[in-house]
Amino acid sequence: MVNTLKNEWLSNIRGDILSGIVVALALIPEAIAFSIIAGVDPKVGLYASFCIAVIIAFVGGRPGMISAATAAMAVLMVTLVKEHGLEYLLAATILTGVIQIVAGYLKLGSLMRFVSRSVVTGFVNALAILIFMAQLPELTNVTWHVYAMTAAGLGIIYLFPLLPKVGKTIPSPLVCIVVLTLVSVLMGLDIRTVGDMGALPDTLPIFLWPDVPLNMETLMIILPYSIPLAIVGLLESMMTATIVDDLTDTESDRNRECKGQGIANIGSGLIGGMAGCAMIGQSVINVKSGGRTRLSTLIAGVFLLIMVLVLDSVLVQIPMAALVAVMIMVSIGTFSWDSIRNLKEHPVSTNVVMLVTVIVVVATHNLAYGVLAGVLLAALFFANKIGHYMVVRSELDDQTNTRTYKVIGQVFFSSSEKFLQSFDFKEAVDKVVIDLSRAHFWDITAVGSLDKAVIKFRREGADVEVKGLNEASATIIDRFGVHDKPDAIDQLMGH
Repeated sequence: MVNTLKNEWLSNIRGDILSGIVVALALIPEAIAFSIIAGVDPKVGLYASFCIAVIIAFVGGRPGMISAATAAMAVLMVTLVKEHGLEYLLAATILTGVIQIVAGYLKLGSLMRFVSRSVVTGFVNALAILIFMAQLPELTNVTWHVYAMTAAGLGIIYLFPLLPKVGKTIPSPLVCIVVLTLVSVLMGLDIRTVGDMGALPDTLPIFLWPDVPLNMETLMIILPYSIPLAIVGLLESMMTATIVDDLTDTESDRNRECKGQGIANIGSGLIGGMAGCAMIGQSVINVKSGGRTRLSTLIAGVFLLIMVLVLDSVLVQIPMAALVAVMIMVSIGTFSWDSIRNLKEHPVSTNVVMLVTVIVVVATHNLAYGVLAGVLLAALFFANKIGHYMVVRSELDDQTNTRTYKVIGQVFFSSSEKFLQSFDFKEAVDKVVIDLSRAHFWDITAVGSLDKAVIKFRREGADVEVKGLNEASATIIDRFGVHDKPDAIDQLMGH
């Protein structure tokens, strides 16, 4: 217990405090921007970021990882907020947390291994596109000042880090916001500010049960949003955990992380916050700034709230153009540009999976649908590829008039038809030997194909011997096969 406390909380106090403060400063503009994407007051995202970061510090499965309100979650909330309002969003956030806790107990965190790299790349690219598209309303039907400020903000974000010493210690998005806010105030520019988007919090968050009727109608409204929110939240959290694992050369508890994300989202919904998840960008900033333990995550959440309560009068004057610049930077940084450069080098199937994931997400504005489409398509490509590796070789013993078929490879639903087509059922032989010593049978489709092959040979008058089954194949064939059972032909034909 003492060692766990030291390793997960007190082994890197100075580095964790400093990195937590840096992350908190960077979280403020993003939390406000994500709130605006979702169509809610800035305080909803700020409360959520504070609450999720603090709770996940205690119950999460990955020390040093930052969780808060995110763009991936925000883009899924837009329609719900427009059609039903904030209270239903809070209810959906709580239900999202419940679903994630259930996923944790069902150990669904391990399912991340089924998500291929091409699906993850498509997910990330689609997220980047959706973040950029969410900024377009702030760039349409506006004065030239907005475009000038946005361009200046992007210039600061990308050029400031090039300055020696100071460029590496102060987050450039923070410098962008401070400079553009000063310019806007001193020049008296008539452009939209954060204050125009809604009130910032001026008090500590309080317990707040969503004001919605507890009935099936409410459930049917929020469930179609909670399920994608839960899936996307867990997917991004698992991906972030993998990245932080690689950066720190440590391991995370993915199923504990699922439960932790669920508890954090329930807490967020109960204090008036939106759903959130782990943040890839902020987690990398935390690690690279020296954060390693749960203390860094806790400091980020607490310092965020303190900053918001103390500097609320300043935050309302931040021009929206500054936040648009920050979000465009997030979009550009999120997009995997290597996936475009490598289109010619990667296999066609990999590119198709990535592009389909992107297209489905952008078309539906639902990251969960895109990931599902990508996973299914990747599985089909994989099954088709493995199916081609199955071969059947044969040789005839003239003395005994025996044909031996040697099956090599994986026999399952994708290769079962090829398996059947490899036999010459009309050949006049006395005996057929089907040698399966280098083959593996995976499913009942494969077993059914073996049944058909044996019974067809028997119909033609040949004696059939099946040999060389490994233990796993023998088990499934004994259970589901009918060629060695009485009345096999009638069973196979459904009589």
